[in-house]
Amino acid sequence: MRALKKRRIVSIAEFSIHPIGTGTSVSRYVKRALQVISKIEGLVYQVTPMATILQARDVRTILKAVEESHSALRLMGAKRISSTLRIDERLDKPRTMKDKTESVKD
Repeated sequence: MRALKKRRIVSIAEFSIHPIGTGTSVSRYVKRALQVISKIEGLVYQVTPMATILQARDVRTILKAVEESHSALRLMGAKRISSTLRIDERLDKPRTMKDKTESVKD
């Protein structure tokens, strides 16, 4: 039996978090969530106008970012939090945020 090659799997996710009932502007909440996720080892992120793109070697790290973001908003007094998470876990070959965007450029 042949040993499986160890592959560098990368998970990429689109994440947005929304405190509900906190007023029109949510920038201070998003800023706090970003402060929290910036401390997570092994997590790379890119802020966009509508969501934050997360990249990690495994889904657990991405889920940790989501949990810690929710926790941070609860500590700020948010009574209700809605978030969206879309995960792309490519298992057949390693991909990163950068090479995914490079692959569609001319």
